[in-house]
Amino acid sequence: MQQANEVTKENLGQMVNLFYTKVLKDEIVGPFFIEKLGDDMKNEQWVPHLELLTNFWASIALGDFAYKGNPFAPHADIKNLSREAFSRWLELFAQTLDTVYVPQIANQFKERSTIIAGNFMRNLRL
Repeated sequence: MQQANEVTKENLGQMVNLFYTKVLKDEIVGPFFIEKLGDDMKNEQWVPHLELLTNFWASIALGDFAYKGNPFAPHADIKNLSREAFSRWLELFAQTLDTVYVPQIANQFKERSTIIAGNFMRNLRL
């Protein structure tokens, strides 16, 4: 895969799909998602979730207005979330960003995702 040197809704969708393909295979974070959404990214729970997340990142990176939601709220209901799970999520996300985007863009996403994860952990008292 050639690294993108600009952010588009299309490559955001590719990034989200590649990322969650990795997540589902991961023994630390995978079970959280499988419990809520199942293990088939083409099922009726995953498809809208992937679209929602693509829209979320598009709102951050492109100022797109398609995202409607509260990114924190779903996390408040997940049992047994840990700092380790957030760290692993960030690690997998960074690996995916490095695959999809040139370093300058990947690093902007890494910085933003680290801030978001820190806020979530603070709000969850982790």
